[in-house]
Amino acid sequence: MYDVIFFENPSWGWENLPVNATRPILMDEDVYVALNKPGRDQSFFDNVTERQLVAISGYHYGFAGLSTDNAELEKRFNIEFSHSHSRNLDLIKADRPSLAEVAVVSRSYLQSHLNDNPEDSDRFLVSDTPDQTYLLHIMARDNGPIDAATLEQLLSPLFKDGRYQQFVDKRDLQLPPGIPEPAAP
Repeated sequence: MYDVIFFENPSWGWENLPVNATRPILMDEDVYVALNKPGRDQSFFDNVTERQLVAISGYHYGFAGLSTDNAELEKRFNIEFSHSHSRNLDLIKADRPSLAEVAVVSRSYLQSHLNDNPEDSDRFLVSDTPDQTYLLHIMARDNGPIDAATLEQLLSPLFKDGRYQQFVDKRDLQLPPGIPEPAAP
């Protein structure tokens, strides 16, 4: 359906599809987020799969073996699905444990949310151990109008002159190993 898709991981269902990938262009991870309550600490996440979870439908999560089958996941876990990290954090803030005790959220989204809503910093307990860490690539359709190698060539000047680093820093994202350092001024 698409010629190119940004910020994907080849292990998220792309293995047997006719696509090619750039080298990683970003790195991120999913973390567990709960309401910060007296007496709660990191041990709250020890048996996260026994908690009432809220996650995004169609996303790949480490605790679920990267499965995206909602029906299967609903049989295996106490899980509620939504379509946004924002809604999942709102469900945690609502303090309705029968609906959501733990949200699975990308660290990049959580950081952006906390930058925009600093009052939430003390409201959330965030897991020290991620659900998963992943590298994000650009995926291009085989025999499409552009391939991964050409996309890398087009992005190369942004990597080399530091503009990509500025983009990443502005959004509190992480670069993967191997992205060229900006050229000296």
